[in-house]
Amino acid sequence: MTSTTTLPSVETGRARIDEIDAEIVRLVAERTAVSEQIQRIRQAQGGPRVVHARENEVVGRWRGSLGRPGATIALALLELGRGRHA
Repeated sequence: MTSTTTLPSVETGRARIDEIDAEIVRLVAERTAVSEQIQRIRQAQGGPRVVHARENEVVGRWRGSLGRPGATIALALLELGRGRHA
């Protein structure tokens, strides 16, 4: 289904959103795991846990694609990757 496809019903649309959300959650979990691995490698090599210049690049890329809400998403992803979540 593309963004130009007409949905047959609200229920169908909601079901599709639920599928998309599940995929987003899976991808965020994968991204978080990769980020945590990168931090461990960097620290094992004597580097810092967080590289602010890199984080600024990530926020800028998300902001460039989605505006201010994109920056908010990027900050949440970065927080998850730092292991600061419950």
